[in-house]
Amino acid sequence: MKTILFIISLLFTINLSAQDPILQKDNEALEAVATKLTKTYDEHLALDGKQFILFEKKIEEYLIKEENIHKKFSGEEKLNLLYKLRKAETMEMRNVLRQPQFDLYKRIKSQIQPLAVITTSDKTDNK
Repeated sequence: MKTILFIISLLFTINLSAQDPILQKDNEALEAVATKLTKTYDEHLALDGKQFILFEKKIEEYLIKEENIHKKFSGEEKLNLLYKLRKAETMEMRNVLRQPQFDLYKRIKSQIQPLAVITTSDKTDNK
């Protein structure tokens, strides 16, 4: 009987440690960015304690995915993948936020987390 319980607990432990390979990579820099972004969102969304933790983990997960896209792709393909990733992130936040928070999140996300920043220099001013 002890052997069976030991085997079951061993299998359960192995199964738990293999749940999310993305979050197993501990990247402190991205964790700090995720915390900063979550605090910024919290100022607008008034997240409760549980929401704050879930929101932060979700942001970190998507930052890791975004970093991988930046490393592997370029140009239009990279931009399309980032757009799809941000869309997926937004939809997953629906599970974390209440409806009024989610509506506000969708409105402010592009200001807090812009997909890309394009700077242009206007050469007509130098006439």
